[in-house]
Amino acid sequence: MKKLINDPRSVVAETLEGFGAAHADVVEVHSEPDFVTRAGGAVQGKVGLVSGGGSGHEPLHAGFVGVGMLDAAVPGPVFTSPTPDQVLPAIQAADGGKGVLLIVKNYTGDVLNFETAAELADAEGVDVRTVVTNDDVAVQDSLYTAGRRGVAGTVCVEKIAGAAAERGDDLDSVAAVAQRVNDNVRSMGVALTACTVPHAGKPSFDLPEDEIEIGIGIHGEPGRRRIPLASADEITEMLVTPVADDLGLAQGDRVLLFVNGMGGTPSSELYVVYRRARALLEERGVEVTRSLVGNYVTSLEMQGASVSVLRLDDELTELWDAPVHTTALRW
Repeated sequence: MKKLINDPRSVVAETLEGFGAAHADVVEVHSEPDFVTRAGGAVQGKVGLVSGGGSGHEPLHAGFVGVGMLDAAVPGPVFTSPTPDQVLPAIQAADGGKGVLLIVKNYTGDVLNFETAAELADAEGVDVRTVVTNDDVAVQDSLYTAGRRGVAGTVCVEKIAGAAAERGDDLDSVAAVAQRVNDNVRSMGVALTACTVPHAGKPSFDLPEDEIEIGIGIHGEPGRRRIPLASADEITEMLVTPVADDLGLAQGDRVLLFVNGMGGTPSSELYVVYRRARALLEERGVEVTRSLVGNYVTSLEMQGASVSVLRLDDELTELWDAPVHTTALRW
């Protein structure tokens, strides 16, 4: 294992220390317990947004804390859910008096721990709603979830719900927008290589040099199938087709096309995937009106990519376009 780390047990803490120092104008890092908030704290009179999950998926989630997106993010150990004792102070720190929306990826530990924290916050008088993201069409169930996994589509939920909160929507309305995005986004990923969790010191699964895994999860969970290595265009079609079919895309639909890297894939390859994904959608009569390409929901240094498609309407497009200022997204 070759990694730029010191002690595997201190990776998350040292990552947060560096992150906070580098971006003090945007975020504030808290320790004991670990969580990240907007610089300046909660915005009074605005619905707060909190998300989180295991580390190793950077910039998700701390990279999306800032104006127009999250008010707080809670990083657990690598690929491990944060505890309720971490989530509760993040909820309290994000509360500007109008309640807090939790955006939770559909992994059993995340769901249970955020649910516990929500109950504790409610007992202290904080109004809390929860939206669970489950955009991965690869599998119905896995070792980590009951139902579909929450993957890269979570970024779309956080961005658009964040914009709704920023414009002054109330808690129920922000939660409804977040749910609408989740209902209209689907994702599918592929792994070319495994990743290595620092404390494990070896690849998380075995993938021969001449094979790829279609439908991989962001923690290295098994996908739909393993196949021989194929061309970029062939692989892209294997990702786009089930996404488009599951979403029920029809001629005339407008969409956001999001090609996400798993951490070890260069931008040049992601754009190769994007060009084919866009062509496949356009062949169906679908109009790609918004795009995002880059490493946003990663799996450490895994080589691979995912394709997410979000069906847009006028309001969702307006909210996607709304100003955002985080360390990972800004316009």
